[in-house]
Amino acid sequence: MQFLPVKSIVNARDLGGYPAGDSRKVKDKLLLRSAHLADASHADMAYLEGLHITKVIDFRKAEELAGVTDRIIPGASYVSIPIDASGSVSATAAEKEKFTKRKKFEVKKLIVWAAFNKKAQKVAQDLYRTLLFYPECQKQFAAFMREVVDTPDGAILFHCTQGKDRTGIASMLLLAALGVGKETIVADFDATNQVYAKDVRKYSRRVRFFGGKHAQISVVKSFIGANTENFVNALNELEAAYGSAEEYLKGPIGMTDSDIQTLRERYLV
Repeated sequence: MQFLPVKSIVNARDLGGYPAGDSRKVKDKLLLRSAHLADASHADMAYLEGLHITKVIDFRKAEELAGVTDRIIPGASYVSIPIDASGSVSATAAEKEKFTKRKKFEVKKLIVWAAFNKKAQKVAQDLYRTLLFYPECQKQFAAFMREVVDTPDGAILFHCTQGKDRTGIASMLLLAALGVGKETIVADFDATNQVYAKDVRKYSRRVRFFGGKHAQISVVKSFIGANTENFVNALNELEAAYGSAEEYLKGPIGMTDSDIQTLRERYLV
């Protein structure tokens, strides 16, 4: 796991370097993940331009783009694949991300409220399961994987708002397609918590002050950071249902053996 040397783009990382079996590893600086690019500085945009990024894939929905439109990387095409986790849960993933758009004095109240709210707890518990199993989400992630397969040249950068949930699932699918092991995939997902750890600790203390236990702290981890426990549970369910992540890719994600081989030839060394 390699964080990119940028200061104004949150959770920006390179998937390069991960071991993929047969003494191979993921090539550096070709598969990149991050939060949105709206606040990127001129220096950081210049750095990204130097990576020869040919495609940026944005998982945000239309309502998330107001005031936070990506800065454009010269030479890169922009692809919108809005991923919506609504449908099989009682509230949408958008409800979760609203908390990041509030003024600072409102956030504390909202997080404390959410931690003790049954609806919010349901969103937190089901989010990754929904992203992996809800048919509309599978369709959207299938479109993402098709974009990657159909981009033979240059680097690809993919992101959502915070670069953690939808981006984390997309990273998992890519790494699984490349033959990267589950332990490494989980570590990549969990690395998000290095970025948001301070905020998670702050709001967890506040929730504990009001009597919060594991269920309430789990909401904080989901809304502010990346809930690795819930992610692993979702992966275990995926493996129980499909046998392996690769079989999941060949099932609802619609990848063929040829697609997987194409990605491995392109992105492994």
